[in-house]
Amino acid sequence: MSDDLLFIDEDDDEIEEDLGAWKILIVDDEPEVHAVTKLALNDFSLNGKTLTFVSAYSGEEAKQCFRENNDIAVVLLDVVMETDDAGLKVADYIRNELDNHFTRIILRTGQPGQAP
Repeated sequence: MSDDLLFIDEDDDEIEEDLGAWKILIVDDEPEVHAVTKLALNDFSLNGKTLTFVSAYSGEEAKQCFRENNDIAVVLLDVVMETDDAGLKVADYIRNELDNHFTRIILRTGQPGQAP
């Protein structure tokens, strides 16, 4: 008889490790956009991490969120809010004033004729 230890292979699907969550900032002046975005992405996970959502309803609120949160992974950013280029100003603020090149910026707009 041998003193070797034998282990049963564990199924990777059974091992659930909480790896935290990706923080997603939704910036849009329409509350319905926030609700639909959260509904669509609610059960999504990437690399073992779920999503948590932060909401801002104007460019100024978005800037405040970035001042208070240095771990935003993605911002879903409406271009046209309080001004025709409010979202573009937020993107400039993120990259140039905060020097944040980590956060992925996804521009969205409901006014394709007004914004790039």
